[in-house]
Formats: sequence, structure tokens, C-alpha cells
Amino acid sequence: MSDTNETEEQVSDDDWAAAMGEQAAVEGSGATAQPAAIFEQFSGGTENPATPQGFDMILDIPVNLTVELGRTKISIRNLLQLAHGSVVELEGMAGEPMDVLVNGTLIAQGEVVVVNEKFGIRLTDIITPQERIRKLNR
Repeated sequence: MSDTNETEEQVSDDDWAAAMGEQAAVEGSGATAQPAAIFEQFSGGTENPATPQGFDMILDIPVNLTVELGRTKISIRNLLQLAHGSVVELEGMAGEPMDVLVNGTLIAQGEVVVVNEKFGIRLTDIITPQERIRKLNR
């Protein structure tokens, strides 16, 4: 058993010596080492020239979409007193556009619609990236 371990250590030492010799040869010649092509280049989106490369990779990532009717602050005492039929007053006014958030970031505003007895939202205003940055600076 000890002969096998010594042989493995010897092979391992020889491998290190060979690698160090190659590195010294490259550094001594003034040539720059080229990175290995481990990862293939992104080529997604070639079907549609308007689609940026690699864009298809993110299309199936799930996000949380939230439509916010309004907000309010309420004490725990009042929260515990809520019962069936209680009304909670929100800061938003009736008829005002509702905020549409993706992962907590405002991206649009819209109005409630009912289609086939289901609620939905019709987007009326899309927030541009410039407007989002402007709101962050406030």
C-alpha cells in the first residue's frame, strides 16, 4: 500500500513540476497566456435580430406581480378588532390608478377591469427606467 501512495505522490509532484515549467516558459517568452474556452459564447436571440443576445435565458424566470389598491397604517389594537364586514380606509381614492409592482418595484399604473367575472388590471401608464431612477433620488 505504501508503494502505491508514494507512486501517486510522485506522479502528482511530476505534474506540478511540468505545470510550473510550462508557466515559466510562457512567462519567459513574453507571450501572454490565452484563457481556455471553457464556456461557450452566448448565442441566444439569433432567431430574432431585435432580441439582445442571451435575453431568451431570462424569459422563464418567475417574478412576483402585485397590484396595490392602497395602503394604510393601523394599530395592532384596531387590527385585532376587525371582523367580517369591517371596512378599512385606504389612502388611495376611488377611481385613482392602482400601482403595479414587480418584485416590489413600481413598473406601471392601471385601472381595475372585470373580464368573465374575474378581476384584472388594464395598464394605463408604464413607468420608464428614467422615471424609476428619478423616484429613487427623491
